[in-house]
Amino acid sequence: MITLTFPDGSARSFDAAITGAELAASISKSLAKKAVAVALDGKLADLADPIAADARVKIVTRDDPEALELIRHDAAHVMAEAVQELFPGTQVTIGPVIENGFYYDFYREESFTPDDLEKIEAKMREIIAADKPFVKEVWSREKAQDFFAAEGEGFKVELIDAIPEGQDLKIYRQGDWLDLCRGPHLPSTGKVGKAFKLMRLAGSYWRGDSNREQLQRIYGTAWASDEQLKSYLTMLEEAEKRDHRRLGREMDLFHLQEEAPGSVFWHPKGWTVFQALIAFMRRRQHASGHVEVNSPDMMERKLWEQSGHWEKFGENMFVTETPDERVFCCKPMNCPGHIQIFKNGLKSYRDLPLRIAEFGKVHRYEPSGALHGIMRVRHFTQDDAHIFCTPEQITEECVHLNSLLLSIYRDFGFEDVAIKLSTRPEKRVGSDEVWDKAEAALKAAVEAAGEPYTLNPGEGAFYGPKLEYTLRDAIGREWQCGTIQLDFNLPVRLGAFYIGEDGAKHTPVMIHRALFGSLERFLGILIENYAGHLPLWLSPVQTVVATIVSDADAYAGEVEAALAAAGVRAETDLRNEKINYKVREHSLAKVPVLFVVGKREAEERTVSVRRLGSQAQETLPLDEAVARIAAEAVPPDLRR
Repeated sequence: MITLTFPDGSARSFDAAITGAELAASISKSLAKKAVAVALDGKLADLADPIAADARVKIVTRDDPEALELIRHDAAHVMAEAVQELFPGTQVTIGPVIENGFYYDFYREESFTPDDLEKIEAKMREIIAADKPFVKEVWSREKAQDFFAAEGEGFKVELIDAIPEGQDLKIYRQGDWLDLCRGPHLPSTGKVGKAFKLMRLAGSYWRGDSNREQLQRIYGTAWASDEQLKSYLTMLEEAEKRDHRRLGREMDLFHLQEEAPGSVFWHPKGWTVFQALIAFMRRRQHASGHVEVNSPDMMERKLWEQSGHWEKFGENMFVTETPDERVFCCKPMNCPGHIQIFKNGLKSYRDLPLRIAEFGKVHRYEPSGALHGIMRVRHFTQDDAHIFCTPEQITEECVHLNSLLLSIYRDFGFEDVAIKLSTRPEKRVGSDEVWDKAEAALKAAVEAAGEPYTLNPGEGAFYGPKLEYTLRDAIGREWQCGTIQLDFNLPVRLGAFYIGEDGAKHTPVMIHRALFGSLERFLGILIENYAGHLPLWLSPVQTVVATIVSDADAYAGEVEAALAAAGVRAETDLRNEKINYKVREHSLAKVPVLFVVGKREAEERTVSVRRLGSQAQETLPLDEAVARIAAEAVPPDLRR
């Protein structure tokens, strides 16, 4: 007898094992038609799999969110079949589901071309229209090895060799074509549907090893409906227009070059915005009780060995050896330096919580292929802080930090913020007992803050669990930014202590927190979120005073001086160019406000005000115009 419990809490009992397909049919014919998989205790399984034990079950239809991963996974299989049918001799390697789609890596002597993608798509549609059933078979290791070796699929043989002894080898057929796969799958290729598109080609290496065979990767996207596909493609078009690398050039903010991969060359305008972000955060941190420090950019390797960074993160660290044979590391994180500051001088429980903040420059090696503008770099600035507190202060501190984070994101227009609780990763320091304590404390803190959250298993830092704050931008993309991380390990490893009320030594709890995270990345997110139209208070040049005729040059200088005196970042444009040309150029550079002045404005001491993105203009007395812009240019935290 097995008992199956449904999402609404109802349950059914069966005398013997039953498949997902049979279970759906026992409920209704319409559900049996719509069913594509079954979720057993939250894990997807094939409809044909027998359910032989008590479980929480959900019949998954194609319209359920859980089905989207299967649609994409099956689209990858269909693509692999199409490629091998069109290009005999091509070897398939791996084809996982990724965010918003899938890819498959192929080994082939000739290169695929963009035109080939159209042919592959057409063949995929034929395979989907044929509606071939996915059929699972379990093979012995020897049978699978012999089969794929005979087919010339050396990469599949290598994959089979890597599967631990005793594990079943699952083979999924779709008609005459088959592949090694863990599954599960939709019932048939027809369930993939028509809402897919092959996106682009890229290079890769087998097993990610540049010493191994070079492969060709085909990326695709797949959705449950044509409407979802169209919405996604529209979003991509909009994202391309908002690309921070292009806008960074047009706005003259920064550039990158090969002599310093992953490092940013900030231009005057970009550095102005960067410093405005720091000034904003400095004010917010100071108001919330943080003290600012600065720790060395380079410290001896032995400190990183003591902290555990060398073991867990050493391959991503930049290292140098001095003539006296001492090995130093550019810091990838600020935490060990902050512990040294905490340890300098005896601390009492009365000194806690101690909130230490730093705009620290950190260095982390990222593979060249992963670098992306100012979003993914090797040298960046963290608005990093570490709070040293007692166990009893954890909840209050985390609730306080949560409020600070959400308030800061609202100041930048981000109202839709998701929180994830990330738990212990496979590579970590500290005992399971310590991790149990840390995870329970962080869970209690986020629940005390009254915020909804989701679990993100295995994605914590190597020294402790964390809360991750993910922002949704103007076109629906998600960006993980701020974090609150609870650490019971590093203070012990580096010998930090305070004197408790009982006169004994106690180890402080260390809360790592970042608000923007990487300032470079956050600025890239802002540029794309606002499509370059940064809020007035953050714009590098807030107002340009542009002349219509040279007779107004002297007056334009007076206007610029008045703006500067009111705290507005202003420039003049006195070039001998037509005003329409000037307007277009400054619009491309995303200058938010133009003050246009000619002979008449000079005589009347007025300005004609034009706003970025608007054709309208308004003529105002100079003093009124300056006062208006100055009021609008006040940062949001200073307006309150």
